[in-house]
Amino acid sequence: MVVAGKLSVVVITVLIATISNSVSADPDMLQDVCVADLNNAVKMNGFACKTSFSASDFFFAGLAKPQPTNNTLGSIVTFADVMQIPGLNTLGVSMARLDFAPGGLNQPHTHQRATEMLFVLYGELDAGFITTANVLVSKTIKQGEIFTFPRGLVHFQINNGKGPAAAIAGFNSQYPGRQNIATALFAATPPVSNSVLSKAFQISYQEVDAIKSKLAGKP
Repeated sequence: MVVAGKLSVVVITVLIATISNSVSADPDMLQDVCVADLNNAVKMNGFACKTSFSASDFFFAGLAKPQPTNNTLGSIVTFADVMQIPGLNTLGVSMARLDFAPGGLNQPHTHQRATEMLFVLYGELDAGFITTANVLVSKTIKQGEIFTFPRGLVHFQINNGKGPAAAIAGFNSQYPGRQNIATALFAATPPVSNSVLSKAFQISYQEVDAIKSKLAGKP
């Protein structure tokens, strides 16, 4: 178990070092640090720099422990991006922890601004992405293994195993963004018209309304 833990640390360190290289999806930094001033009202591509900073701006303990998965999907994603670690501003990297109950799903989604590398901490996941030619690329990945999701493509992970699973993701962006496909289409504000969704999915207006109600948490 100790060996596996050390392996996890080494792999995650290499993963982050790799994606933070010249392949960053974000603009290059122009100074040593530019700690994000998350309360600054100025709008720009990124965040304005704070006038002063401390070690706490570069620290986050949120990925250390599993998070509760007692929700509808049986999974939870904990991000460690610029919103949690202001010191990541202009550095072009971020991470996330994914926890899964047995049968848990990280629903189909995209990251508009980053490629993702997923490292399995424990358990087993079925992971896949779909190309723009509608080709599914999928694989079962186990503890210590990595799977990569290209930037902008729809992808997912599901725990089809009998026990819990967890993984660490690395991104080549300080703020990769996330858009859940089902939520974007059926829970947008203002709503996408039933005529669009009915025709696109070849389902009735009643079925569209049922899905919208389900995603809104209505009985």
